[in-house]
Amino acid sequence: MEKVTLFWFRRDLRLEDNSGLFYAYTQESNVLPLFIFDTEILEKLEDKKDARVAFIHQELQRLHRELAAFGSSLLVKYGSPLQVYGALLQEYDVQCVYTNRDYEPYARERDQSISDFLKTKNIPFLDFKDQVIFEKNEILTDSGQHYKVFTPYSRSWKQRLQAIKLSPVLLNPRNNKFLQTPPFPIPTLAEIGFQEADISIPPLEINRPLIQRYDETRNFPALSGTTRLGIHLRFGTISVRKLVSEAQALNETYLNELIWREFYMMILYHNPHVVDNAFKKAYDQIPWRDKPEEFQVWCEGKTGYPIVDAGMRELNATGYMHNRVRMITASFLTKHLLIDWRWGEAYFAKKLLDYELASNNGGWQWAAGTGTDAQPYFRIFNPTSQQEKFDKDRKYVEKWVPEWRSSDYPKPMVDHKFARERALETYKAVL
Repeated sequence: MEKVTLFWFRRDLRLEDNSGLFYAYTQESNVLPLFIFDTEILEKLEDKKDARVAFIHQELQRLHRELAAFGSSLLVKYGSPLQVYGALLQEYDVQCVYTNRDYEPYARERDQSISDFLKTKNIPFLDFKDQVIFEKNEILTDSGQHYKVFTPYSRSWKQRLQAIKLSPVLLNPRNNKFLQTPPFPIPTLAEIGFQEADISIPPLEINRPLIQRYDETRNFPALSGTTRLGIHLRFGTISVRKLVSEAQALNETYLNELIWREFYMMILYHNPHVVDNAFKKAYDQIPWRDKPEEFQVWCEGKTGYPIVDAGMRELNATGYMHNRVRMITASFLTKHLLIDWRWGEAYFAKKLLDYELASNNGGWQWAAGTGTDAQPYFRIFNPTSQQEKFDKDRKYVEKWVPEWRSSDYPKPMVDHKFARERALETYKAVL
């Protein structure tokens, strides 16, 4: 059997500036890159045209081509990771497994089970920091606790950033450590039970002029004022170090958005209960209204509030929703309709190309008032004034809700004043 070192790709689909891959490449030999289409994840996806799966498949083909330039290949497997590793050990003499850390609860359990299995075979499982600048315990308060409020966390994060040098880790092609092998076949989308998607993925490009103006344009959904790099960060087709370096040089507001991502990852790591429960436990007592028919109206973008409906229709059509509008639609569901934030979070998880558990959960709990550093329960967005402020020329609304001025458009499903007072009374009663 051939001696190999496995490098396991997950949320880091690139050769450039990839920490775990760099260490495997510089410290070992015969590095065999591996990707597993994890059935534990795929079987939970209802939409067999899920654009995220098609995107991963497309990026694996790119990696395959890039590795061919090194005389190597990407080994792509489909199945449960534990079973895949069991089979690989029958085929190869695996010396060591390298990978990059993931902080979501399922990923942590999966990695622990793989590590435990490999330990029984005396095979080291080495994981590295890659998808964040600072991970779980690197930014702590003076008393050694994790932060629960964003502003002091971000201040501390930026101070730490000043003390390090963000330089990319690059592979030296002259010192080729990849396993030399003919190309392995990649399973087709159909073979893993999926189809090509109808939704197109934003290209991977860093628009520097846009980032420079980010603080001026980011709140206006009719403008192309955001980078649309969320899916690339989610699956690691771009390095967070590269984006943070750009943000440092170009725009602090954009840098803050990247810090929010790490803040929520840290919160999730230290408080895994937030996946199913409120960060602030008292909020689990809120008597949410069990109204699936009203939830469906919200999902379809037929609430009678144009800015809310535009956001939901944009999401359904493109897999993207402007960040300001995410706040408005989430506030509407949780405060105007008093429907459980978990319903909305699950819907976004199904639809968003850039879905990331920590940020999605953090954003929804922020809107519902149930989370860390959340919008207070008594602050309730007025969708009409939000529209006046951020889409006053109605360009965004006209694009997604062209019938909004006609008799075909529904009346508001709930009166704002009534809904606001109902939400305040409901929250006050349990807090």
